[in-house]
Amino acid sequence: MGKRIYNFNAGPAALPLPVLEEFQAELLDYKGSGMSILEVSHRSTWFDDVINEAVLRTQRLLGLGDAFEVLFIQGGASLQFCMIPMNLCVADRPVDYINTGTWSTKAIKEAKILGKDVRVIASSEDKGFSYIPKEFAVNRDAAYLHFTSNNTIKGTQWAQFPDAGEVPMVCDMSSDFMSRPFDVRPFGLIYAGAQKNIGPAGSAMVIVRKDMLERTPDTLPTMLKYTTFAEKNSMYNTPSCVVVYIVALVLKWLEETIGGLERMAQINREKGVIIYDFIDGSAFYRGTADKDSRSLMNVTFRLPSEDLEKKFVADAQKEGLGGLKGHRSVGGCRASIYNATGVGAVKSLVDFMAEFERKQG
Repeated sequence: MGKRIYNFNAGPAALPLPVLEEFQAELLDYKGSGMSILEVSHRSTWFDDVINEAVLRTQRLLGLGDAFEVLFIQGGASLQFCMIPMNLCVADRPVDYINTGTWSTKAIKEAKILGKDVRVIASSEDKGFSYIPKEFAVNRDAAYLHFTSNNTIKGTQWAQFPDAGEVPMVCDMSSDFMSRPFDVRPFGLIYAGAQKNIGPAGSAMVIVRKDMLERTPDTLPTMLKYTTFAEKNSMYNTPSCVVVYIVALVLKWLEETIGGLERMAQINREKGVIIYDFIDGSAFYRGTADKDSRSLMNVTFRLPSEDLEKKFVADAQKEGLGGLKGHRSVGGCRASIYNATGVGAVKSLVDFMAEFERKQG
């Protein structure tokens, strides 16, 4: 095996090394089947075990109980931007959205395309999405409240989720899913593209409260109904089998190696302290998100010039620190420190940042 680098890509992103090693070990002969997991039929007992394990581990890690369905739906989080209003809107009731960046903006756009009565009750666009709004009120007549828990591009994150009262919350958790424990009860639906924090690209996990499924109109096309996936254990058609398999391995790693979401959250806080304390103590690097809104998953920062940023990214790559270029829409630099990116990786990055500042500052 060639030398592995520290991977700070925003998605597809780092996967735990033990997960990759287990995948490698089972690649040619999955559980004595004589077939690769890439070849096993989704109608086989082997894959039944895979998807059921992924669902059960999700239920245990989040404490879902019997009130929620765990679904795997192709199309990533972006397909959910339209599936949510298609399935969860209620006649003559508006929907509330909070806009904290690119992905919230896209979700709002899709709901409006469908002709839904969308109310944007709060936005941080006035300051370039550099903060999480704090002053807003959720309308009691809303069919749901939609927000994005973590913003990969601008590097902001909800430290505490909004209080929506009796209004069911709908959340895009793509980039901080399974990074910390939380109370699932106020949520009507949670969705996450797998490729950031729980697996490779190719599927979204959707966790939907069972009572919300009663809203799904019969008139929707079959593959756009949540009920289709719930009734068939996500196997109405062929799912992204290898994605589900690796998600199951990641959840196993979270549960058995890390020790659950409380411990994962402690590790993520430790990583955040290391890199943000360094940035705050430097006159060379500048964080782009407000301090009380900073993400523990995507650390965004700038250097004194774009030329220095380009050199920083190139030199870091040579030193085995990859994926540090900021999103193309905003520039700058970004270190995505998801669950699989360990404390050692963050310490190595900070050491490199200090040396780069010494030479170029």
